[in-house]
Order: sequence, then C-alpha cells, then structure tokens
Amino acid sequence: MSEAEAAVPPHGAWRYASPDGELRPSLPEVHASVAVPQGGLWLRRLLAFAGPGYMVSVGYMDPGNWATDLAGGSQFGYTLLSVIMLSNLMAILLQSLSARLGIVTGRDLAQACRDHYPRPVNLMLWVACETAIIACDLAEVIGTAIALNLLFGIPLIGGALITALDAFLVLLLMQRGFRYLEAFVVALLMVIAGCFLVQIIAAAPPVAAVLHGFVPTTQVVTNPGMLYVAIGILGATVMPHNLYLHSSIVQTRAYPRTDEGRRDAITWATVDSTIALMLALFVNAAILILAASVFHGSGHTEVAEIGEAFELLSPLLGLGIASTLFAVALLASGLNSTVTATLAGQIVMEGFLRLRLPHWMRRLLTRGLAIIPVVVVTALYGESGTAQLLVFSQVVLSMQLPFAVIPLIRFVTDRGKMGRFVVPGWVAGLSWVVAGLIVVLNIKLLYDTVLG
Repeated sequence: MSEAEAAVPPHGAWRYASPDGELRPSLPEVHASVAVPQGGLWLRRLLAFAGPGYMVSVGYMDPGNWATDLAGGSQFGYTLLSVIMLSNLMAILLQSLSARLGIVTGRDLAQACRDHYPRPVNLMLWVACETAIIACDLAEVIGTAIALNLLFGIPLIGGALITALDAFLVLLLMQRGFRYLEAFVVALLMVIAGCFLVQIIAAAPPVAAVLHGFVPTTQVVTNPGMLYVAIGILGATVMPHNLYLHSSIVQTRAYPRTDEGRRDAITWATVDSTIALMLALFVNAAILILAASVFHGSGHTEVAEIGEAFELLSPLLGLGIASTLFAVALLASGLNSTVTATLAGQIVMEGFLRLRLPHWMRRLLTRGLAIIPVVVVTALYGESGTAQLLVFSQVVLSMQLPFAVIPLIRFVTDRGKMGRFVVPGWVAGLSWVVAGLIVVLNIKLLYDTVLG
C-alpha cells in the first residue's frame, strides 16, 4: 500500500477543502510503520497497538500537574481525589475521540482543521495551539530545571539551559524508529510510577480514607478554597496539544485501511489510551495521596511548591530516599514531556501550515521560546518567581483548550465527515457536556487567577 493510498479516508468520509488536494499523511516518516498482526492472539494485537496511549498519558502527569495535586492534598486531605478521577474520565473520552478522528479520516486534528475552516480561522487556531505548546514546554523546562537543582544542585538558570540539549535525544530516538520512541516514554513512565509506589507504601495512607476520597462530595463546590484548587486540577489536566498528538500517532500502525480494519483499530486504540490514562490517574492520585498523608496529616497544610515538598518529604515520611525518589520522578516527567511536545509541535506546524522545518530547528525554536522567560524570571525573582511562572503556564494552557476540544467534537459528530464511524448520539451529547464544563471551569480559573 502506498503512502497516498494509506492516507485516503473511507469513501465519502471526508471532503478535502485543500485546493491542491494534497493527501500527505501525518508524520509521514513514521506513518503506518508499526506492523499489526492479522488474527492470532488478542494479546499480540493489543501489544501492537500499545504505545500511542502512553505517549499521550505523559501530558496528564507533566510537571504542570504536580503543583495543583500537591496543593490539593496538603490543604484538603483526600477529598479532591474525586476531582482527579473526574478529570481523568474526561480525558479518556476526549482522547478516544481524537484517536477515532485520526483512524477514520486519515487526518490529524490540525489537518482536519485546515481542510474544514477558512484560512483566517486556521491561522488563529494555529497561533492558539503553538501558544499552548510553548506554555507546556515552559512547564517542562521549569520542572526539569527544578529536578536538576534538587538532585545535583545545578542552579535553575543552568538547568533551564541544559534542557535545550534534549532536542537531540528526540532526534536520535526518531531515527531509530517510532517503537524506540514509545519504549523510551514507557520506560520513564515506569520509573515515575515506581518512585511513587515506593513512597505510597512508605506513607501507608489509611485505605478507607483514600477510597472515601474518590466519592464525590458537595463540599468541593460549597468550599470556595477547595473549589479553586479543584478547578486548578481540572484545568491543568486536559492538554490541548494531546488531542492533536493522539490523532496523528495512532496512524503509525499499519492496520488495513478498510472499514473493518478501521473499526478494529478504533477498538484497540481506545483500549490502549484507556489503560495508559489509568496509569496517569494513579500517578496524579499518588501525588495527592502522598501530600495528604505526609503534609496534611502532620499539619503542613500550605505545601504547594515542588521544592518545599522535596525538603519536607524525607523528614516527615521517615524514609531517607523519599525526597530523591520524588525528584527522580519529576526529572523523568520533564524528559518525557519533551518527547510529546516535540512531536505535537511538528504535527501542528505541518498540519496547519504545511511548513516543514528540520526537526532540530523546530525543537530548538520552541524550547528557546520556553527557556527565555524561565531564565529571565529566575534571574529577577529567584525560585518563587519560577513557581509562579509554572502556575501561569497552566493558565495559558487553560485559555487554549477550547480551540482544540470544540473542533474535535465538531468533526467526530459530523456524519458527513465520519460516515458510518460518527459517534453515537449519547457520546456526542456527553462530549458536548464535557466540553462545556471544561470551558466554564477554565474561564473561571483564568478569572480567579488574574483578578484573585
């Protein structure tokens, strides 16, 4: 099957608005490059499709989420675990829609927007998404710099400059094949999960209290302070660039580009992303549980910054290696987020503008735009300024989210574009409810952050 044939969606599923009729596939260098067994054991097929979901899950446990999880646990104990679970269920739904769009149409979300919307709208969407990627990169630079500072004593400015080198790590892995990139991401995810598992076992939180925290309570809405942190958790969870990323990387699988092949691919891709996002749920819940057990339980209810948590963790937990494990997990989180931000940047630029830059140039440009504010703020305001910049990056991400969520739902609920693969009515209704909730909560988060 040629690249052009592989990129063609089902008959009648998509009307290309591109004036030149270009059918260039998303991420052409790795498109349909991962073999998928036809028939055989279900486990082999699951393993063949496993990978994109884990790469997407990285965005749900990046350094930007850590501050809100720490604040939620230290201030309110286990109560906000229900908010983490709710935000994770939203993420599972939206990522399944993103995977469906990519598999059915053969277009990633950026390409789909370019095909559907007029040029001025596309330029606005591109600017919004690029801003979100830079904001996400900002959180990664800060998180990685803080981790390097905590582990090796490297000054924050030096750590921020070192993060520019990770561009070459992504290039090296991409040259070896997409499976190597996925294996790298999964390995770091296992490091993160392992670090928190050890800390949770050492903290030994009361099981009944933890389980009760997953039960929704009206207190989240009636308590203004708790509501603010809850909105922060929701606002920092769903990342706009993940929706562009997932719609592209699911196409790296060499499934048959037939109705039956696409239906099968949707099933396995949804299973993959659901399992991976449950791992993200564990990590985010573990951060909050750790903060609730160690900080809230000992009366340290104001711990919200990563550096402060690092200093207090080992003494309060009584485990000398606890703080080191915390910083190692943070470093792994920052490195992992680099991979997904790099790919998302390439997908967005090529999809909206059809502009192809060398990967190293694209990566260094984005990373440079993120490093500059970190270096300037650190030099002027020190560590506290960096923590505030981390919060600001999440607010910027919140502002961009509607520009990805609304077009995605618009496309997958359109029978003219999706054909027989259009989502059922109940899924469409639930998706619009989730989109509305995300938009309202993010607007409130923005309003409270700017004016509060």
